[in-house]
Amino acid sequence: MNIRKTLKSLFRKQQSEESPYITPTYGGRWDTQPIDKKRIPEDSLMPRVAYRIVADEMNLEGNPALNMATFVTTWMEPEADELIKLGATKNLVDEDEYPQLKVIEDRIIQMEAELFNAPEDCDCIGVTTIGSSEAIMLALLAHKWRWRKRRQADGLDISRPNIIFGADVHTCWEKFARYFDVEMRVIPLQEDKYTIGADDVEPLLDENTIAVGVVVGTTFTGQVDDISGINQLLLNHKQKTGMDIPIHVDAASGGFVLPFYQPQFVWDFRLEQVRSINVSNHKFGLVYAGMGSVIFKDKSDLPMELPFEINYLGGSMYNYSLNFSKGSSILLAQYYMFLRLGKSGYRKIISAVMSNAQYLEQKLAESGFFEVLTDANYLPAVVIRLIDDSLFTAYHISDELSKNGWIVPAYSLPPSAEHVVVLRMVIKENFSRDLADKLLNDTLASIRHLQQNPPSNVKVADNISTENRQTTPHGPC
Repeated sequence: MNIRKTLKSLFRKQQSEESPYITPTYGGRWDTQPIDKKRIPEDSLMPRVAYRIVADEMNLEGNPALNMATFVTTWMEPEADELIKLGATKNLVDEDEYPQLKVIEDRIIQMEAELFNAPEDCDCIGVTTIGSSEAIMLALLAHKWRWRKRRQADGLDISRPNIIFGADVHTCWEKFARYFDVEMRVIPLQEDKYTIGADDVEPLLDENTIAVGVVVGTTFTGQVDDISGINQLLLNHKQKTGMDIPIHVDAASGGFVLPFYQPQFVWDFRLEQVRSINVSNHKFGLVYAGMGSVIFKDKSDLPMELPFEINYLGGSMYNYSLNFSKGSSILLAQYYMFLRLGKSGYRKIISAVMSNAQYLEQKLAESGFFEVLTDANYLPAVVIRLIDDSLFTAYHISDELSKNGWIVPAYSLPPSAEHVVVLRMVIKENFSRDLADKLLNDTLASIRHLQQNPPSNVKVADNISTENRQTTPHGPC
């Protein structure tokens, strides 16, 4: 009898040690043993254990709600999250197997073309992309090919294409020029002038210019290039020379802001020379990363030699992209957001976001410590510089704010304004007025701390910060 009881007791003990249903999550051996970081483990793990390991490492990351560096959406409704799961298993490129995805993609492109005031007599065309970086490269490739075809038809040299844009662009513009062998004609920034206009562009135009790039909501200061003025310049240039030079608008950040906040502001397809526009849906389209779109004003703006016809996924289909396979999650999420919010919903959200940005901007300016580089009329981004940086710099303030969980980038502007160092705070949908007050108070507290405990050597500390911290504003597109 005693032996039987002993065996039962040992059996129960073994069950309790081995059963995943009884052992607590952190009661297993894995919790005290190292996990190889360079090799796939030899043995399997229970699902909850593998999940817990990955989830625990994510606890080391910054809080997305306090990330003022990124323009990317960090919150969506639970219903959108469910659709994201639904789309994760479907490859968007496989139109034969998932034809409804192509229908939804085309609907999104047409919705965006209408939002950007495409003329009714134009046959708009476009594609969704991983982000604005891919969208910009696809648009500029099309303009390069159209320029080349015109030159070839006239028997002219095609060896020296160039593109004109300001130093206020995202780094993907420079990538395009380098990767696709196009000369960059970059207009440098100047102190107190952080955008470009017609006077900057005119001296750089010639017969080899494939396009002029302009920005709606610049990466560095949130401002808008003088698109109307550049459009008029190119119209005059076309009348004088016969050269039809297109404008590509990089509306990655502002494309879903201006139509709802300043609909009368003319920057889009209402301008004759604007032939293509890109937008980052994962910014103020209010969906997670990564999705962008490129819209051409008319089918004639996209040379038909560029899309590839393929049939090895089933039926015959055309594909225009830099990558091939991609999930459908964010496409479904964007369609959901368009249906869910409608124009009135977007107007309410964008108005609230802009109101919070203007409030924070005003309070920071009233503090007396900062100069505001731009007004928050075009983009909900607050860009400020220290009036007096003799004791400490914007980099030090950024470091201090990080101690409270805030991610506020500090960075220098491009040439020839590289001596200007700024802080940038991007206001998103889930950034409340209460959080604005909290960020303001923490910023002022950081300044008081630095006044009482100034860095021993501002210049050295400044250099350390720029070397060791990722302060560049080139966030995801």
